[in-house]
This record gives sequence, structure tokens and C-alpha cells, in this order.
Amino acid sequence: MAERIYIFDTTLRDGAQTRGVDFSVDDKRTIARALDEIGIDYVEGGWPGANPVDDAFFATSPGLKNARFTAFGMTRRPDHGAANDPGINGLISTAADSICMVGKTWDFHVDLALGIPREDNVAMIGESVAYAATRKDEVLFDAEHFFDGYKANPDYALACVKAAHDAGARWVVLCDTNGGTLPHEISTIVRQVLAHIPGERVGIHTHDDTGNAVANTLAAVEAGVRHVQGTLNGLGERCGNANLVTVLPNLMLKYGGAYETGLDADGLRRLTHVSRLLDELLNRAPDRTAPYVGDAAFTHKGGLHVSAVQKDPATYEHVDPEIVGNARHIVVSDQAGRSNILSRLRDAGIEVDSKDPRITRLVEDVKAREYDGYAYDGAEASFELLARRALGALPAFYRVESFRSEVERRFNARGEVTTISQAVVKMQVGETHSMQVAEGNGPVNALDDAMRKSLLPAYPELETMRLVDFKVRILTPQQATAAVTRVMIESTDDTGLRWGTVGISPNIIDAAYEALDDAIVYKLLQTRS
Repeated sequence: MAERIYIFDTTLRDGAQTRGVDFSVDDKRTIARALDEIGIDYVEGGWPGANPVDDAFFATSPGLKNARFTAFGMTRRPDHGAANDPGINGLISTAADSICMVGKTWDFHVDLALGIPREDNVAMIGESVAYAATRKDEVLFDAEHFFDGYKANPDYALACVKAAHDAGARWVVLCDTNGGTLPHEISTIVRQVLAHIPGERVGIHTHDDTGNAVANTLAAVEAGVRHVQGTLNGLGERCGNANLVTVLPNLMLKYGGAYETGLDADGLRRLTHVSRLLDELLNRAPDRTAPYVGDAAFTHKGGLHVSAVQKDPATYEHVDPEIVGNARHIVVSDQAGRSNILSRLRDAGIEVDSKDPRITRLVEDVKAREYDGYAYDGAEASFELLARRALGALPAFYRVESFRSEVERRFNARGEVTTISQAVVKMQVGETHSMQVAEGNGPVNALDDAMRKSLLPAYPELETMRLVDFKVRILTPQQATAAVTRVMIESTDDTGLRWGTVGISPNIIDAAYEALDDAIVYKLLQTRS
């Protein structure tokens, strides 16, 4: 029987410590829901009280259906009791289902950073976990710098994690906080810990400072731990954390069925999509050579490799790329895409015969557009509209005949710099032609308002639609100010539906218009079809 491994994602906290990464509240909600949908067991949302974004995120539950929404914090302070510690009370007052508390287990840090007797730190761990367990039904303990602490003083490090276990921690997580431990050390130390605490109560948390985070994680699982922490795409401070996008398929595909996770086959097929969704939200180029999900992971160039792959893909592919939602690419004659397109159509509720010649044209169109710079992993709504147009299944709700956008920067009467944006839009809605003018706090806002003035009389449901995120990425930086830009827009409405759209153009306003137009059409498609 397969051993169950519980997956704990820390992207929204550890990942946020990556240089250049700055999640918004809406980014966090989008990522949390994507993780939940594929079957992750725990989604750690951040540290309540650490910053306004985390406070806002934890004010209400993101509505996860499968994962446990988890808040992160620390054990009580030396000069407070657990019941009156502001940090702990801040954790238990959130909408989180579970609490993960970090505490020191390296005697060197207890002596240097806390400056308290070592036995007091052990008591702090036990009391904090025990108190939190009376307020939340599940508490986890992250043993900070555990492997360094164990190598320096194994008895003390063990005393710390045993205190958390005995106090009722569901999981005691052994952390390689500075990423300096090697796989053979992980295996040895984990087995020694499991002589005192059962593996079904022990987890692993590794960093990648020696390039061994994934290997260390797998070594710990092989040694007996049953809880794994990591991040999407290996985000994290310094060199990053264990990459769950690599760990998950390794656990599920490489051990002959010895392990299972909360992901089923459908969840695993969405792994590439979720990996690229994160990169799109962060305006980052996906790692082409990433294992399993990278664009080059199953790419074969001309010659012997191509010939062998065409006869038997297993010759050069260790798994079928479709299992993780990726696709095979033959560089000289690209054969990838058809199965991915059909899968995307099924996800959108579009049933079409796989032999329909329109699918071939759609595949080629998507390839050409993605080559130009379109990215549909974070813009599923734009993909659905593109597909419906190709299949002749998209109603003509309105027609934009032309638009003009202007931005004026000037000094007001008080000598302060101010900007005014104005848009003029000519549209046809049904048999009605109209021209509307609107001002906004930016050219996209003005354009949106002008379009809505024409559309609202015929489509009042657009009143509840609003833009919640807007990202711009330069696709051809070598062209400087003439560069092609990609605009990603995320929208929502009063039903809680969220959808992403994309546009590209050398003109940023034109790219924004394309994404905005798709967002409006998609909303109407949901309400009028």
C-alpha cells in the first residue's frame, strides 16, 4: 500500500522572500486557489502582523476546498506567557485552519540570539504548541536550523522537537534552514530522529544553498518522514527552497507507486500550468530548462535524438510529458500542442472532435501567437475566446470601431504635477452606434469607462465587473522604448469568478485594450451564453 506524503506549500511566505518578488493580496489569493485546486494539503499564507498584505490576506479565508489554510508565526517570547503573547494571539485570531510555529533548536542560537537558559527555550516550545493546540485543531512546529543544531548538540536538538511533539504538534518539521546539509547527512539524522518520534508526525523543510534541496527532501522521505515543505518553482531567499514542482512528480512517478500525495492524475497534469501561472503573476520568464515543466524539458533537436524519439519517445523522455501537462517539441518540425489544446478545450467546457480540421488550424495559431509573445497559462479567458472564434462559437456582442487615448501632464494652480487621462471610443452595440468620452486615473481606466458607457445600457451585468490586477512585461528589451509589450489583466465580478486575459503590441495602450476587450467579452460570454 502506498505511503501518503502530505505536501505543505510555503510559496506565499518563503517565496515572498525571493529578491524581486512582491505578492499583492490578489496574487496570494490566485496562487492559493491554484494550489488548492491541484490537491496541495497545506497552503501557508504568510506571517500575520508582519506586513499589511499578510494582514489583509488573513482577514478572510480564501475559500480553499482541499487545502488547510495555514498561518505562520513564532513561539512565545521569553518574557511572555503563551496565553498573553501578542504574536501567538495574532495567529489564533486569523481565519487560518492551522498554525505553523517556528522555534530555535540549535543551542548556539539559543545562547546567542535569545540569551536565555536552554531549558527555557524547550519550555517555550512546549507551552506555545500546547496553548495554540487549544485554539486551533492543528499546530505544526518548524524546527529552525535543526540539522546544524543536531550536528552540534544532538541531545538538545532532540529535546526541542520532542517538546513540540509531546505538546501535541501534528507535524514536527526538521528544517535545513541554511541549506548546508547534504543528502547522506539528511538520511542519517532523520533516521535517528525517527527512533524517538514516529515518521507519520515528522516533516522536512530544505533550502537549496548547495543545490541539494530536492535531493535532500527525497532522502528524508526515503528515511521515513511523511510531510514535505517547499515552494512553487523553488522560490525562496538566497538560493531558494525545495522546488515542489520537481519534488511532486518525483514522488508520484519515480518510486514505483510507493508514495501518494493529495494530487490525483488531473492535479499532476495541471502542474506545468500552475508553475507558469506563478511566473506570469510575477512577470518573470519561466525557466526553460526546469525539470518536468520547462519548455525545453521535452524538446528534441534534429538528428539521432529526433529519429529515436519519433520511433519510441521513452528513448530520451523519462516520463510522458502529458502526465505533467507539458508537451513534446521537435525543434525542426514542431509536433507539439494538439493534445494540450484539446485538454484546454475540455477544461473550458468545449467539446470538439479531436479530428476536426479546425483543431489543426487552432494549434498552429496558438503556436504562432505564443511565438509572438502571447502567454495563455495566466490568461485562460483569452485562450477560450481565441478557441471559440476559431470554432465559430463566439457571439458578436459589440464592435469597437475606433478609440483614441490621450494623457496630459501639467501643473495645477498650486504648482503641483498632475496627469489627466482621456479616452474616446466609437462603438456599435446591436444597431446602435455611439461615441463616448471618459476621463480616468490612467489611460486604461479611461478606456474602460468609455467602453462601459456604451455597453451598460445593453449589458448592465458589466456594472459588477472590475479589474483587480494589471501587469506589463517587456518582451523585446533590446528595442528599448520601441519594445513589444505584453499586458496581463485579471478581472472579477460579484459572483467571485476570476479570469485572466492577455494582449501584446508595441503600443502599450493597444496591448491593454486587447486584454481589456477580451475581459469584457469573456464576462458577457459567461452571462449571455
